[in-house]
Amino acid sequence: MRNNQLVRKSYLFPAVFIFLTAFSAGCAGSGKEPAESKMSGADENVSFMTVEELMREPKIDAHAHFMALAAEDEKKFIASLDQHNMSWLTISTVGTDWANLRKQISLAGHLHADYPGRVGWVVSFNLENWGSPEWRRQAIETIASGVKNGALAVKVWKEFGMLLKDADGSFVMVDDPRLSPVLDYIESRGLTLTAHIGEPYNCWLPLDSMTNQRSVDYYSEHPQYHGYLLPEAPGYWEQIASRDSMLARHPGLRVVGAHLGSLEWNLDELAARLESYPNFAVDMAERIYNLQEHDRDKVRDFIIKYQDRLLYGTDLVSGWGDKGVEGDLEKLERTYLSDYRYFATDEQVKVHWISPTTVVRGLALPASVLRKIFYENARKWYPGL
Repeated sequence: MRNNQLVRKSYLFPAVFIFLTAFSAGCAGSGKEPAESKMSGADENVSFMTVEELMREPKIDAHAHFMALAAEDEKKFIASLDQHNMSWLTISTVGTDWANLRKQISLAGHLHADYPGRVGWVVSFNLENWGSPEWRRQAIETIASGVKNGALAVKVWKEFGMLLKDADGSFVMVDDPRLSPVLDYIESRGLTLTAHIGEPYNCWLPLDSMTNQRSVDYYSEHPQYHGYLLPEAPGYWEQIASRDSMLARHPGLRVVGAHLGSLEWNLDELAARLESYPNFAVDMAERIYNLQEHDRDKVRDFIIKYQDRLLYGTDLVSGWGDKGVEGDLEKLERTYLSDYRYFATDEQVKVHWISPTTVVRGLALPASVLRKIFYENARKWYPGL
């Protein structure tokens, strides 16, 4: 579908509250039962968690990136993960930048070997050689080598559908039959495919029509991925259709769709895919603020209904910030504490990525659901983690 043919579908925005409670773990950890349990008529046997209790629980950030980490900073970073009882699934990515991908693979394998209880990892493969007689063999060899070093999954990125082209200039989609032997190999080894296919719906809108500040900032800084500016590229629904086609063609392949499967704007559309493809789950990496754009009760009902198919993730990165490891760790702390409050309590949470004034009410999810989305589901969808 061409960009100018997209039909705008509106979000349901949460109400903006007129006050903001202090942003701290302490205020969320009062030990009081969330008002949610009384308001919803919930079963009196349902238990909830404070922020402190969730912080102590074992958790997995199922979508993060060790892009770089100096040897002298490794213990400091791992100590911060220890403090949160959080493990990272670090995802190696971008096959069209083979030199950088090799560095990520090397670092991930090293960190997993040294900190196996804190670092799991996902391998990817070279696409600079796409179209050559050797690309498929080399891709499988890279995956096999990664598995020997502890990789649990394989990543495909949005270069399928947005960057990667054949010699004739046509875009290569993720359901391309030439990719099937690699996907078959991944399935045969019992690995998971992590698939970032497509972009948020906002990607295909002009900047002044986007629904949140984060999208405006990202596409202002990365116009090469702004679908609205790329009329020659496949449109939003073509991206989604290619991913869905891949799922249908490989029903035995376990797939985790990164970033809410690029369906962050419409929970009904996401639910339809979860119903249609039992081999499909999604992570929430850098899309929690999109959940916060929707009606609060609808989000809560959606998470409870699909509590076995949703994985917590952040897209946090080590090694790309301009403030060094201290800046990375400061962002890690801020992100995790905010997310704990949003998922575990019914307090007010400021969401600056939507707008400077946006405040939403937390979901107060039951403890059993929190354990699934923060830990159990990652272990289920990434066996061996």
